[in-house]
Amino acid sequence: MNNIKNSFSIKDLENLSGIKAHTIRIWEKRYGLLTPERTNTNIRTYSLANLQKLLNVTLLYKTGHKISKIAEIPEEKIPVLVKEFISENSVKNHSINAFKLSMINFDQTLFHNTYNSLLTTKSFREVFYEIFIPLLNELGLLWLTDTITPAHEHFVTSLIKQKILINTEKLQMVEPSNKSKTFVLYLPEEEIHEIGLLYVNFEVMLHGYHSIYLGPTVPLDSLIDLTKYYDNLYFISYFTVTPTKDKIAQYIDDFNKLMPGKSKCKLWALGHQAQYLDKETLPSNVSLFGSMQELVKEL
Repeated sequence: MNNIKNSFSIKDLENLSGIKAHTIRIWEKRYGLLTPERTNTNIRTYSLANLQKLLNVTLLYKTGHKISKIAEIPEEKIPVLVKEFISENSVKNHSINAFKLSMINFDQTLFHNTYNSLLTTKSFREVFYEIFIPLLNELGLLWLTDTITPAHEHFVTSLIKQKILINTEKLQMVEPSNKSKTFVLYLPEEEIHEIGLLYVNFEVMLHGYHSIYLGPTVPLDSLIDLTKYYDNLYFISYFTVTPTKDKIAQYIDDFNKLMPGKSKCKLWALGHQAQYLDKETLPSNVSLFGSMQELVKEL
């Protein structure tokens, strides 16, 4: 049974392209840019081909082409023109659009082809910062507006995780060059949002440090085991959903009570919930970071 999504509302098109529904209607009426079908209740629906065309048109429009001129281009030549006019900025937009289409259709081949094409001119780090982070930020909005389902989100995030793991595995083949610190990366109990932590682990290893990756939903008291084997431990954790606003200060307190020799066991924290910690009253061994990039600079 084919469950590929091939029918979209005008709101879906707005969310996926960034072009307002009102503007899409004007383009449709004035230039015949799209050819929607109508339901029995006279509601416009758009095909996958319409979505693909709109994404290409959007790319040309945002690189300075007038919509009246774009409308005059034969439909089959628009994708060709897009390839000709790709610049550094439009490569980003084009790739994000391709990843969106792969997600909408659960198309692994399109995802991998787009990714491999990017690697011909960019490093994995550049792809992650320039393409994957903006894409992940958009996913949250698309999910909130019901443009995509959790299945779509899980599909594309799982593929991104694969790419992080593949690149991390290459680094695991090399002996750490900097043994001044040992980093332990984990997520607290009931926390499963792992992509950020996986990428930070990649960066830790790229900087030559010894890394111990524990992954999601780790009980706090199990961290004590690491102190029996290593000195100068740096724990890194993402607080995306948990601990909650009313419990996060207590979590930090519990962490410090648990750890022997507080000054030797550091905690680097980031994520949405970390904003509810008061930097002025934090113990000296706890550091907060506003973003992944900020933490990486500290390595």
